[in-house]
Amino acid sequence: MPRFAPPVEQAALYKALVYHSVRWQPRLSRLAGLLLDRPLRARDRVIDALLQVGLCQLSIMHAADHAAVSETVNAVRDLGRPGLAGLVNGVLRKYLRARDALEAELDRDPIAASAHPGWMLEVLRGDWPEHWENIVTSGNLQAPMWLRINRTRTSSREYLQELSDHGHAASLSAWVDDGVRLAEPCAVAELPGFDRGRVSVQDGAAQLAGQLLAPVAGQRVLDACAAPGGKTGHLLELVGGDIDLLALDRDPQRLRKVDETLERLGWTARTLTADAANPGEWWDGKPFQRILLDAPCSGSGVIRRHPDIKLLRRRSDIDDLAGRQRALLDGLWPTLDQGGLMLYCCCSVFRQENQQQVDRFMNSHSDAELLPLSDRLRGRFGDGRGPGMQVFPGEEEMDGFFYAVLRKLRVATD
Repeated sequence: MPRFAPPVEQAALYKALVYHSVRWQPRLSRLAGLLLDRPLRARDRVIDALLQVGLCQLSIMHAADHAAVSETVNAVRDLGRPGLAGLVNGVLRKYLRARDALEAELDRDPIAASAHPGWMLEVLRGDWPEHWENIVTSGNLQAPMWLRINRTRTSSREYLQELSDHGHAASLSAWVDDGVRLAEPCAVAELPGFDRGRVSVQDGAAQLAGQLLAPVAGQRVLDACAAPGGKTGHLLELVGGDIDLLALDRDPQRLRKVDETLERLGWTARTLTADAANPGEWWDGKPFQRILLDAPCSGSGVIRRHPDIKLLRRRSDIDDLAGRQRALLDGLWPTLDQGGLMLYCCCSVFRQENQQQVDRFMNSHSDAELLPLSDRLRGRFGDGRGPGMQVFPGEEEMDGFFYAVLRKLRVATD
């Protein structure tokens, strides 16, 4: 099928259609099932998807009824399936006739009502019985656009004024040192100095990594799973580039993103394609004083930015990811200097990937100390949710993220 590029003036509308349709797909799929007499054939999968886009316009986006039906039917013809145009037209008009009853039935179905897969709801209820509903609700909202100000080029307050001069309303974060949150998202080309590295796009929760790891000038630092390089650049900004930084990623294509990020920001660091869990393949034996382990995870804390996670992720994936996280923690620990700090973090809200990982690691490593985080965040977080710190999606307008700072104890010598 040829690739389609929407007209420039309609690009925002097409983007909204895609995001809303994916975000609410579990609900829209159930709705289509209620309206169809029998499922569409596998070869008509594209029409099934288009039907859900049409229902999204009517049910979620509240588009004008006539326009939504007409444009969806026209799209069926444009796809070369004129024989199904009547079916799609009839289904959409059937929804309009029974809208209230259908929406009420969807609201009685937990999966359709939450637009989250059943296995995910089960895990969230078990992990966070008092918070799971807010996690789900926040996951279905559009995330705000956050910026990280390069403190070596300007200050957050100065850049805030500069944004205002360019017509972009924004606010400073009370939680993130270099964070600014835009009132409305915009193209990066509209951000003053973006191409010169004065500012980066990065969620506030992700920016906390640099604050918590707090590198010191002159230290040897490892960014173990570095791509696409946002946190790599932040670590260098915090010390004006004065650290010996090694950035690893086992995917060479993703590692190129790190190089591109560093080039835009004007920093240099050594990048290496390697599996951080196997230091025998890449480590030169010289210990690191700081290690950032932003571990691969389910992404369950960033669903509002990546709603396709709900459709692509499976329950069995969590066990596999947890195994990978264990291998990274255990494999990297010997490379950390005595007295050094390792920051374990991931954009997940599942305890299996977060608190349980830290508990397991602490129980199997007598030379590890779990540090409190309130002193590194000026006392702003004191969640009491177990080891480390769990930020929930939407909390302080940030993504869902987990952090734990581990210090390697010095071994006494006679």
